[in-house]
Amino acid sequence: MFWVGHLILLSVGTQLPFDRLVRTVDDWAIATGRSDVVAQIGPSTYVPRSLKAFPFLAPQAFQELQLNATIMISHAGMGSILTAMEYGKPIIIMARDHRRGEHRNGHQLATAERFKAVPGIYVASDERGLVEHLTRLAELTGSEKLPSRAPASFTDRLRDFILRA
Repeated sequence: MFWVGHLILLSVGTQLPFDRLVRTVDDWAIATGRSDVVAQIGPSTYVPRSLKAFPFLAPQAFQELQLNATIMISHAGMGSILTAMEYGKPIIIMARDHRRGEHRNGHQLATAERFKAVPGIYVASDERGLVEHLTRLAELTGSEKLPSRAPASFTDRLRDFILRA
């Protein structure tokens, strides 16, 4: 899959549907006339009207979209957050809410809370907050790129700790 130009990538992970996130982005895309949103929507029951949506993408195709995305929108999954940071991409995250049956527990709410002050990560606490971030896309900037590997000083300390245990 090759993409040229502005690309907004929405992903919800592969295990659970997240129709509230997909529907909000789809409604926003329709209202603003956006045709540059590609989405991996997992086992969603909502059928997007505007997004170029796929239930699942092959890992290589998905990685290519991540590399070419101008901005990423995601559930509060650590894989998505770390990938955005590794690529220096701005990411808007909205946590699944276990009280709405969107997940088994509240770990995504805790993740969103933990990352809300990190540069390049824009936390939407609900649909309204998501749309607020979407209306100012041009202002969003990515984080400083993370290295793809942990520093040797860290892995050496970790190795020493494990060997002493």
